[in-house]
Amino acid sequence: MIKYELKCRKDHVFEAWFYDSATYDKQAADGKVVCPVCNSRKVDKAPMAPRIGKSKGEVAKAEAKEAAKVRQALTELRDHVEKNADYVGDQFAEEARKIHYGETDKRNIYGEASPDEARELAEEGVDVAVIPWLPREDA
Repeated sequence: MIKYELKCRKDHVFEAWFYDSATYDKQAADGKVVCPVCNSRKVDKAPMAPRIGKSKGEVAKAEAKEAAKVRQALTELRDHVEKNADYVGDQFAEEARKIHYGETDKRNIYGEASPDEARELAEEGVDVAVIPWLPREDA
């Protein structure tokens, strides 16, 4: 796929994707490339800067850096939850319902629930969130 910046005779600039340059040339010659603003079929390629791709090594480094950021954010989230909520273990669904229906005092809790339990809680209107819980690195 190739993206071209195009310009019509009225100087409207727009982008369009084509399978390759030959596809663009054929569609333009057949009058199938049309300005979305004024419907002009007199369209040419506008000057544009080349796109330089990253090497596989650069992509891998960027992905590793992003993964480290996500891991750090999840670690900080885990620390925050542990400091600001009560751990209720596998009784999470039951405790969440008690809080939701006013059977016990409102408080922040966390624990384990099956995917079915989490779905049922959400269907009942109980505020729940599934958090990807990373194991501690020192564990």
